[in-house]
Amino acid sequence: MKIVDPCFAFMAVPEPQVALGHLEAAARTCYKSEDKIAPGSAEALLRRIIHMGHESVLEHVGMTVRILCDRGVSHELVRHRLCSFSQESTRYANYAGARFGREITVIRPFFWQDDDQRYQLWIQAMEACERAYLALIDAGASAQEARSVLPQSLKTEVVMTANLREWRHIFKLRCAKAAHPQMRQIMLPLLLACADRIPVVFDDLASEFREAAAALGGVAARCL
Repeated sequence: MKIVDPCFAFMAVPEPQVALGHLEAAARTCYKSEDKIAPGSAEALLRRIIHMGHESVLEHVGMTVRILCDRGVSHELVRHRLCSFSQESTRYANYAGARFGREITVIRPFFWQDDDQRYQLWIQAMEACERAYLALIDAGASAQEARSVLPQSLKTEVVMTANLREWRHIFKLRCAKAAHPQMRQIMLPLLLACADRIPVVFDDLASEFREAAAALGGVAARCL
């Protein structure tokens, strides 16, 4: 059994100035103020539009991220209906095969230390799931049949595409204090990474949640 930490990687991110220029052109269509486009005008306009809540303009640019997380987190992610998803399938991925090392991969629950009894109980449960899964495959079960014993902590990969308005909506929900700890473990550093790559669009949210992201310290999901 392999234990890993969550992480994420950007697959498609618009070039910042191209994205801002595209959004500005779309926004100025509403006011027929295209003649006011000038160096630096996009940033000022978009800040004003976001402050006003006129976020439909942000739907004209999208972004794709690959997220490595556990199945519990992925079940929450795919509830965002305005996104497109491609996810690792336990029907077709046979973890008893050589390319998977004949083992399952699970995501470490960061809220328990290695010497915590709860962590040790979790380890025992994961090992039991792996033994049952491999035994079912060896007994002739297909991957889609044997997956019924796989744990919620099983590692999965999700490719997630959404427009920038939807990403803002996702961050508002999934970075909040009420969100699941393992969801915040991914979404807080992802938000800060997005703010670094696309200025203006995520600045206000990054400012709001920066302290919470810093509190994660060394357990925050890595950006690959």
